[in-house]
Amino acid sequence: MMEPKDLPLPRRIGQFLMNFVLEGMLRLALALPYERRVPLAGWLVSRIVAPLAGWRRRIRTNLAHAWPDLPGDEVERLVRAVPDNAGRALIEMYSGDDLKARVRQVTPEGPGWAVVKEAHAEGRPIFFLSGHFGNYDAARSLVAMEFGEIGALYRPLNNVYFNRHYVEAMTTVARPLFPRGRRGLAEMMKYVRKGRFVAILNDQHFGHGAPLTFFGRTAYTALSIPEIAMKLDALIVPAYAIRQPDGLSFRVVFEEPIPHTSPEEVGQALNDSLERRVRDNPGQWLWLHRRWKPGPAGPDARTG
Repeated sequence: MMEPKDLPLPRRIGQFLMNFVLEGMLRLALALPYERRVPLAGWLVSRIVAPLAGWRRRIRTNLAHAWPDLPGDEVERLVRAVPDNAGRALIEMYSGDDLKARVRQVTPEGPGWAVVKEAHAEGRPIFFLSGHFGNYDAARSLVAMEFGEIGALYRPLNNVYFNRHYVEAMTTVARPLFPRGRRGLAEMMKYVRKGRFVAILNDQHFGHGAPLTFFGRTAYTALSIPEIAMKLDALIVPAYAIRQPDGLSFRVVFEEPIPHTSPEEVGQALNDSLERRVRDNPGQWLWLHRRWKPGPAGPDARTG
């Protein structure tokens, strides 16, 4: 894993300063009671970080590309709502014990939950697939509290200073963690072979992935998890923690497992599952991702 000493000096200074600001904001929020901390973090990210980081422009660009018929007033609402949810989810992750106290009050929903309990009793592995939607850590913590633990495959952040405390915060929600890459994937495989559960976010651009669709647009999608799941006879269960109107509580929904057909069909079914959730609650998905970047096949294109 990259360390600060591995970076060119200008990049190292830039990352240090960015982490200094963001970590300061986190510490400020963490000094407050949870019920005030979470909305404050949402406000800080939406009103300060988002405009400075160019997030508002990126959200508008993605919406124009994927959802061009969305009314202008709804676009402007999402420009504020998306970073607000991101800020809340971030501080909730840094508030592991408080988040888990909230999640303990949640009754799991959806047809997949009974299947999950049955699989646990049989020692059958499960991949819980979700996206950067609602607060995925709420779903992860619920599974961990019910069954003892749940692994997670994660992508280390580009900012090496921020990544240090970010990973530490993730472990307070649930563990173990496996960084993306050859070594992390091998460790995850060994873990899954023991009949364990792993949570994965599968909604980011993957340049060498399959040209599937998301919101009717070509979205290059990684198929490694469907391939592994089919090889190991692991269940693939879409799982979502949906933020409720109070901004603090969640519904946690476990959908029916995705049938093992082909990796491409499984990947598309997962994209379609997430799209339905995003259409129902568009302010809860991270519209900051460059989800529709071109892949090896050429420029991104509209389909259908």
